[in-house]
Amino acid sequence: MKGFKMFGVVKEIGVDDEGLSVFHRDHFTYPLYKDDGLVFYNDFFGKRSILKLSSLNPFMLYRMTTRLGGKILEGNVTGEGLVQGGIVIFDQNGKARYAYEEETGKELVMDDIIQSLKNLQIEG
Repeated sequence: MKGFKMFGVVKEIGVDDEGLSVFHRDHFTYPLYKDDGLVFYNDFFGKRSILKLSSLNPFMLYRMTTRLGGKILEGNVTGEGLVQGGIVIFDQNGKARYAYEEETGKELVMDDIIQSLKNLQIEG
């Protein structure tokens, strides 16, 4: 969508730099920034409870595998694996307006994200 800029935030480097480089080159060519101390992540999504990992069951792993199966993206099992990502949408003044936290095995709700962007364009 016109009028929007995109960037990515990564939590760590030096763990799978080759995988990060391939992801950046082939799938997400926008600027990437390192989130030292998970400051950005904690501001938007809080600290993830380890108890939430108990919901990772064989059926979810199967759904996650089939979700990735039709895509060229390779799964990444390098790194600490507890902190996931999400999408934060800022308005033209840099104020965070919408945030979507990634859930393991589930597709992003693209219709909601697109509607959020349209809402900001209307308000703009």
